[in-house]
Amino acid sequence: MNAPVRKRFDDMDPAQQAGILCNDPRFQQFAASRCGMRGQQFSTSAAAQYLRDCCQIDSRKQLTTSEAAQQKFQILRTEFDAWTGKIATPR
Repeated sequence: MNAPVRKRFDDMDPAQQAGILCNDPRFQQFAASRCGMRGQQFSTSAAAQYLRDCCQIDSRKQLTTSEAAQQKFQILRTEFDAWTGKIATPR
């Protein structure tokens, strides 16, 4: 029997990516640090609220339909990737 094929993170739609990020302890710490709570970690729901605030949306589902929200989400992902050291700091 074949194992199900898993999608790469970058191949998922933005709403799925956002859900995964909000469950990531590193993203929770990133969100907390961005809110002036350095050294602390947000809960999943607090990280989700931070993401919604940054993307100016009411629901992560809007990341699938709103181009403006998708652009803001991409900026947030880039800032998070730089914060984790995955990429060089954006200029």
